[in-house]
Amino acid sequence: MQKFRLLSEKEIIQLKNQGCKSNSWEKIQVAENFKPENIISTTFSGNIKLGVFDKEISFLGGVKKLSGIYNATIHNCNIGNNVYIGQIENYIANYVIEDDVVIDNVDTLVVDGESSFGNGTKVKAINEGGGREIPIYDFLSAHTAYILALYRHRPGVIKALENLIAEYSKSVTSSMGLIAKGALLINCKTLINIKVKNYGKVEGVYRLSNGTLNSSKEDPIYIGPGVIMENFIICSGSIISDATLISNCFVGQGCVLSKHYSAENSLFFANCQGFHGEACAIFAGPYTVTHHKSTLLIAGLFSFLNAGSGSNQSNHMYKLGPIHQGILERGSKTTSDSYILWPAKVGAFSLVMGRHYRNSDTSNLPFSYLIERNDNSVLVPGINLRSVGTVRDAQKWPKRDKRKDPNKLDYINFNLLSPFTIQKMIKGTEILKQLQNSSGNSSDYYFYQRCKILNSSLNRGIRLYEIGINKFLGNSFIKRLEKTNFKNNKEIQKRLKPDTPLGTGKWIDLAGLIAPDEIVNKMLSDIENKNITSLEEVENKFKVLYENYYTYEWTWAIEIIQQRLNKKINEITSEDIIEQVEKWKKSVVDLDNMLYADAKKEFSLNSKTGFGVDGEQSDRELDFEFVRGNFENNATVSEIKSHIIKKTNLGNELIERMKKVKN
Repeated sequence: MQKFRLLSEKEIIQLKNQGCKSNSWEKIQVAENFKPENIISTTFSGNIKLGVFDKEISFLGGVKKLSGIYNATIHNCNIGNNVYIGQIENYIANYVIEDDVVIDNVDTLVVDGESSFGNGTKVKAINEGGGREIPIYDFLSAHTAYILALYRHRPGVIKALENLIAEYSKSVTSSMGLIAKGALLINCKTLINIKVKNYGKVEGVYRLSNGTLNSSKEDPIYIGPGVIMENFIICSGSIISDATLISNCFVGQGCVLSKHYSAENSLFFANCQGFHGEACAIFAGPYTVTHHKSTLLIAGLFSFLNAGSGSNQSNHMYKLGPIHQGILERGSKTTSDSYILWPAKVGAFSLVMGRHYRNSDTSNLPFSYLIERNDNSVLVPGINLRSVGTVRDAQKWPKRDKRKDPNKLDYINFNLLSPFTIQKMIKGTEILKQLQNSSGNSSDYYFYQRCKILNSSLNRGIRLYEIGINKFLGNSFIKRLEKTNFKNNKEIQKRLKPDTPLGTGKWIDLAGLIAPDEIVNKMLSDIENKNITSLEEVENKFKVLYENYYTYEWTWAIEIIQQRLNKKINEITSEDIIEQVEKWKKSVVDLDNMLYADAKKEFSLNSKTGFGVDGEQSDRELDFEFVRGNFENNATVSEIKSHIIKKTNLGNELIERMKKVKN
């Protein structure tokens, strides 16, 4: 612990000679090795603590300056070792400023009264009219926020969580702010009631008010020129810059909001990106991305979204105001100029094209296209399963995780096929067959949820869903039985038994975390009944769900396998497994061939329009190849081809092992 003492008479005289002033020198304490040489033209008031200033600070362009305090007014502050404070236009008041901080050319940095620095701010996400307010706090996860926003039918849970957050907010409330070790504040205007954690960089901002920058040494925050923010919490690794406007928002880890983006009453979780457009009352789950001007996301829940230019939704077409809301389940995309009238719900990994006014719910028909045609919403079930873009998205998300902080707030499952999506494919198949049976196979089209489904689309959707289901169940079988030689069926049956009874029934997507509904509801009951009494315990429960995903997944998968085989585990034989793996092999190869054909369209003659501008056909081909590459050598195409070989060999290997099993 650093020891402090009062200024000596000699030091006071020296400080006065260097243009310093104070109406109460006796309230200034300094470190034992303090030297006054580097404190010039500074006015002190209130209680002051000063560290040691004996280090050179490097600035951009190779400029070096001595640590110290120059041309500033300081009120009621504790200032650590080797801090540089210079050119403060107004004053710095009521702050703990830790070691190695740089505060240069700042107008005002002040804590006015008591502040919780953004903690406890209620964000009106999803429903602009209110009713789903989420109180934000430093360590809010997407999953806790999901419960707070969408489980209003469990008022006991909501009240308990709100009380825990209120307690935490109270614990961080103070009349003293913090600029933590290694932080940099440079060329800023007004900073009121803010807290900047380790190595956060704030540069050229116009105004920050009532917020926390939860920066870390491993993953610093950057807040850049022209930014205005109020009532906010920003998490490690995030970048907010280029005149972005933030009001009543939580921004999670690894996010980027820039280029004049505007957001109010919104939540952004891990690796979201927003440029040029606007967000109003949205819950942006992990990897929600909007890059384009004139794009509005409003009053909705999104995750793994890619919003096309000019995408927007409407939540106030009726007389009672903006009370409507919508959900685009994980992996959805919207094309340029798409529009959805809320309320509506779009199934996972679906593509929305055109304008839709009919308040449809396609959540049980995932991987679909929702297309506008002659003012109708036309649904093409399952077609996105064969899109190479869908597979590419699933591959790129883990690679684009920007979070470097070892303490990750959001637990993210990237699986394209999971109990969450497969249960919907099973339900979707039932729905399509019921439509077919009720209207007859000779109908030209069918209606479902105010959407039109063409006969050909319905039949193809059933086939595609069956391929997806077989692929997932086969994957589960192969993973469960890998690297083991079984002597007889009893050994196989023993291995097929799940490790836990937990995982059967419905699965849900908690904004990135895919989990069994029964376990989530048990956790919520524990919160209600005060068996869980801290926010740390809540987040640890989500961690356990994440870490045990594949254990729970097998419990779910083997239950579905038994239903489809119409057999119990102790009746399943090696012949059954061979039959299922053969189905799996065919599904994998069929789907990969569809992906291959879809990828080939990207290299068609039409795709080459605009290449080789001033040349002949051969120039166009050559120009295209130099820019886009050769089809056969394309990384995604190569991956598809190798995937067919790899998975075929994997299936054959299991089949050979099963053939050796004695009945």
